[in-house]
Amino acid sequence: MMTCCSKVICNGCDYANNTREAEASLNSLCLFCRKATPETDKECYKYRMKRIEADDSVSMRQWGSEQFDKGDYQSALTYFTKAAELGDVDSHYRLASLYHLGKGVEKDSGKKFHHLEEAAIGGHPNARFNLGCDEWNNGNNERAVKHWIIAANQGHDGSIKPLMPAYRVGLVSRDDLAAVLRAHQAAVDATKSPQRDAAEEFYLG
Repeated sequence: MMTCCSKVICNGCDYANNTREAEASLNSLCLFCRKATPETDKECYKYRMKRIEADDSVSMRQWGSEQFDKGDYQSALTYFTKAAELGDVDSHYRLASLYHLGKGVEKDSGKKFHHLEEAAIGGHPNARFNLGCDEWNNGNNERAVKHWIIAANQGHDGSIKPLMPAYRVGLVSRDDLAAVLRAHQAAVDATKSPQRDAAEEFYLG
């Protein structure tokens, strides 16, 4: 995420831009707002707070995540809640986790389920997968399978595994399973690029 304007880019775009700037001896600028990339923690904090004051949900969620990592779950809850109210899907997913774990708030399965549903409706594959797991554990096997199929179609690797035993017991037809596997592979392939491969090799070694 770009600290200056809260725009999110993938590692491939970040790597390609950094390579371009280095090869041309250019100053490091944000791809979106064209501001100079902040170099110190103080500058990053200043930009982050400015974006939060402007009701930027992505900055709120990111700041909430940093508070969570520090163990300040109450602050994380506050920022995730505000970001979710502004429509940030991933913040709904993170709120579901807080209500599940009881961190910063009392455990509440109803609120956990609500936020998982909101995240899933917004296209969050992990939330959709978790809904499937909850439905399966509650004995709602057909609903669980529907959730896993949607998540798999979005490219969620973990949803393929539970669909296999569901297929063996007749909850998924051969044709439907084949269609899911094709859709899953297409979704995964759509996220690949030479730039992302190069970034993964560079950043992860």
